[in-house]
Amino acid sequence: MNARPAGLAAMLLPIAAVVTAMVAFQVSAAFAKSLFPAVGPQGAAALRLTLGALMLVAVSRPWRAWPPRAAWPAVIGLGLSVAAAVALFYAALSRLPQGVTIALQFLGPLGVAVLGSRQLRDLLWAGLAAVGVWALVGRGVAGAHFDLVGVACALGAACGWAGYILCGRAAGTALGSAAAPLSVSIAAVIVLPIGVAHAGAAILNPALLPLAAVVALFSTVIPFSLELYAMAAMPARTFAVLMSLEPAFGAATGLLLLHERLALAQVGGIAAVIVAAAGAAWSGAQAVTPPPAPG
Repeated sequence: MNARPAGLAAMLLPIAAVVTAMVAFQVSAAFAKSLFPAVGPQGAAALRLTLGALMLVAVSRPWRAWPPRAAWPAVIGLGLSVAAAVALFYAALSRLPQGVTIALQFLGPLGVAVLGSRQLRDLLWAGLAAVGVWALVGRGVAGAHFDLVGVACALGAACGWAGYILCGRAAGTALGSAAAPLSVSIAAVIVLPIGVAHAGAAILNPALLPLAAVVALFSTVIPFSLELYAMAAMPARTFAVLMSLEPAFGAATGLLLLHERLALAQVGGIAAVIVAAAGAAWSGAQAVTPPPAPG
C-alpha cells in the first residue's frame, strides 16, 4: 500500500533538487551582474571562482584523493574548460540578456550530445537548435538585441562547457568528488590575475565580499551538491531532459530580477533550444548534461 507513495517521493525529491539547483544558479547569475559596475565581468568571474574554490575545498578536502600522475592532464583540461566557461559566460552576460546567454551557452552540451550520437534523427535536433540560435541573434529578427562580441563570448562559453563535459568524464572517473574542487581551483588560478588586471584594487573591496560569497555559494556549492544527489537518484536521461529547461529559468530570472524583456522571436528561439536539447537528451543512449554550469 505504501510502495507507490514511497516511489513517488523518491522521484519528486531528485526533481525538486534539480529545479532548486537551476534556480540557485540563475539567481547567482543575476546577482553577479550587480558586481559588474564595480569590478567588471572579469573581476566578478575571478571572485566567483576563487571563493567557490575555497568553499569546495573546505567541504570536500580533495587532498584525501590526490590525483595520480596519469589523471593530471584530464584535471588540468577540466580546469581550463571551467575557466573559459565562467569567464566567457560573464563576459557575454555583460552584453546580452540572461536568457539569451544561457540558451547560447547551452549549445555546448547539446553539441556534445548530438555529435556523440549515431542516430540520424539527432540531425533534426541540431537543425532545430540552429533555428533557435537564428531567432535569438539573427539580424532579421525585429527588436532583437544583436551584439557580436556578446554572442561570440557566449559561444566561447559553450565550447568551454563542452570541454567541461569531455574532460569531466575522465577526471570524474579518476577522482570522483575531488575533481570539482581541484578543477575550480585551477580555474581560479587562471582567472584571478585577469580579474585583478581589469578591476585593480576594487576586487579587494570588503564591501563586495558578501555579495560575491552569495554568488559563489549559489553558483557552485549549492548546485554541485544538489546535482550530485539528483544524478545518483534518477536515470541520466531523465536528468539531462530536466536540465534542458535551464534556458527557460534563465529567461524567467532575467525578467523577474533584472527586468530584461525579450522579443517574441527571442522567446521562440529559447523554446527551440530547449526542445532540441530535450530531444537530443531523450533520444541519446548516453546523453549526459552536467550541472547548471562549470564552476
